[in-house]
Amino acid sequence: MFSYEERIKAVKLLLQYDMSYSTVICELGYPSKESLWNWYNEYSQNGNLHQDFIKQPKFTEGEKRRAVNYYLEHGRCVSRTVKKLGYPSRPMLDKWILELAPEKERHCRSSGSIVKYTREQKEQAVISLCSRSRPAKEVAVEHETTRENLYNWKRQLLKEERVYSMSKKKSDKSKDTRSIEAEVSELRAVKDDLSSQVTELQKEVHRLKIERDIYEKAAEIIKKDQGINLQTLTNREKAIIINALRESYQLKELLEIMLMSKSSYCYQVIAINTDKYPDLKGKVKDVFEETSSRYGYRRIHSVISSGGTKVSEKVIRRIMKEENLVVPNIKRKKYSSYKGEISPEVENIVNREFRADKPNNKWLTDITEFHIPAGKIYLSPIIDCFDGLPVSWTIGTSPSAELVNTMLDEAILSLSENEKPIIHSDRGCHYRWPGWVERMEKAQLTRSMSKKGCSPDNSACEGFFGRLKNEMFYGYSWAGVTINQFIDQLDKYIKWYAEKRIKLSLGGMSPLDYRRSLGLAV
Repeated sequence: MFSYEERIKAVKLLLQYDMSYSTVICELGYPSKESLWNWYNEYSQNGNLHQDFIKQPKFTEGEKRRAVNYYLEHGRCVSRTVKKLGYPSRPMLDKWILELAPEKERHCRSSGSIVKYTREQKEQAVISLCSRSRPAKEVAVEHETTRENLYNWKRQLLKEERVYSMSKKKSDKSKDTRSIEAEVSELRAVKDDLSSQVTELQKEVHRLKIERDIYEKAAEIIKKDQGINLQTLTNREKAIIINALRESYQLKELLEIMLMSKSSYCYQVIAINTDKYPDLKGKVKDVFEETSSRYGYRRIHSVISSGGTKVSEKVIRRIMKEENLVVPNIKRKKYSSYKGEISPEVENIVNREFRADKPNNKWLTDITEFHIPAGKIYLSPIIDCFDGLPVSWTIGTSPSAELVNTMLDEAILSLSENEKPIIHSDRGCHYRWPGWVERMEKAQLTRSMSKKGCSPDNSACEGFFGRLKNEMFYGYSWAGVTINQFIDQLDKYIKWYAEKRIKLSLGGMSPLDYRRSLGLAV
């Protein structure tokens, strides 16, 4: 406790030294930083510090009286009273007993008095302790003593027993020896039994650890984490899990838990390490390279199946994964030709219905941009909704009216006299200029336009651009390629797309092959 003068001096120095706590403490040698902070807060709130401080007692007089009365009425046991009431500490209760009922005090550690126990009481307490039917703490409470006294009595009585045994006559020594040997033998038997139990428990823990790791590996490798049952796993799956845990556990342990014979395991290991599809791997690689890394496992499966080889898609997918045959898939910013509402609005007739029952019924068009180091290139195609065939296309270095008008002229030339398709586009300026509108009216074609800023209204054409860029543009280096060289490669790809690239929706045939199969093309 610091006096009022000491505390007010510290606060004033703190204000004088610009709130430098360390300087004040270094100069005065007191107090702690926390105490100085508390004094300053009190001074700033009240304008002064308190001068006298009386600490409030933790327990009221009523609580003290209640504890002492309970002690007197329930066997005068300090431990029982503290345990029952939950307060106070034993030394404090001893102090209250001396204060409120000194003449009735029976056991009080703080007074220095000692309760005398007879030898019979000590022996009875030690017998209760050695029986181990209850904890030592409860035995001490029952006999109104402490745990330390119990163990001291035990050591004292055992020592007396040893001294007494040594002073016996020689005629009794053989009897005592046999009794000791019997006790030692019994103790050894108990020890051996406990050791065997410990060994069994260690084995059980080890087995449970193996089972846990098996379930974790099954969830990680085989992807079976919901209601997995080791008995329902195939031998191949069991062999895969065992191989993953061979470095951590013995093979014999794993086979026993997995309920698998060693011969079955060896057979599965050979089968796993044996390449079942060496020829098929070569075919998959050839198809992947011929398509310039553009086909995924479904299209490669369709090509190989059409060649007469029967194999599942899962096998093709696994081979592509093992051989790291990955189709590039990089997204880039989309080119936009929207320049505002420069002509009257046109109705969306297609309304996202991109299916057609016959060719030249619904056409889709749009413009996309390719940006290479040599410059920018623009593609304007017309796609038939019947089978996705590119009807016509133009490629140039500027998204001009000439680019789209030339494409439209070529597409119109491919129509027969009675074919008047709907041409659907976005709201780009190219499809609202007078030249485009005049050509549409002259050929008696129907215009259809997407809603403003709604790319899903022309998603089928956007899908064509996405496939084109994923398969021949994204993921490739175009450094050193001129604009004319790029235009040639783009033109070759679109021809390949129309003539050779298979579509699963067309039964694994290209658009032209599909039309030939229906007798619609030569």
